[in-house]
Parts: sequence; structure tokens; C-alpha cells
Amino acid sequence: MYRILLSDRAERELVLSWEWYEERQEGLGYRFIEEFRNKVKKIEHNPELYAIKFSSYRETIIPDFPLLIIYRISKRKRVVRIVSIFHTSRSTFNKYRG
Repeated sequence: MYRILLSDRAERELVLSWEWYEERQEGLGYRFIEEFRNKVKKIEHNPELYAIKFSSYRETIIPDFPLLIIYRISKRKRVVRIVSIFHTSRSTFNKYRG
């Protein structure tokens, strides 16, 4: 199993996404967090499950939400660093900057 670390950017994006969904519908933010946690558990157990999309960055979509989890793996340290929780409608210019 790998240890999961969130970049400062990913933490901010997670909170902002939760707030946005919760403002739209009570409980939706919590559903988003639950889907996020479920996907992170899969990454934690098998980080190479999802495809490399750019350089050494991998990404996977959060079910039922238009958000990607973008991450890198350090096999030597057995760490997965989530660099961004990226809304699919945003510009991809800074997608991998974390």
C-alpha cells in the first residue's frame, strides 16, 4: 500500500469543490468527498491502475463528477502525491503544475 499526500493546491481544490457542490445541493458536497475517498483508496492500493497522461503524471476521473485526480508515484518512497483535483472544463495549460 502507498501513502497518499495532497499538494497544497489539491487541498484547496478539494475544499473549493466540496463548497461548490454543497452550495448547489445540500449533501452533494459530502457525496463528492465520498467518491473522492473511494477513488483515493483504489489509487492507494494500486497506483499504476490509471494511465500516464503526461510525463509521469497519471489521472483518473471521480465517478459522477467532472473532476480528475492528477497524481505522481514515487515507487522508492511508496508515496502517491496528488497534485491537483482538476475540473474537466478548465483550461489544461496548468493542469499538471502542483
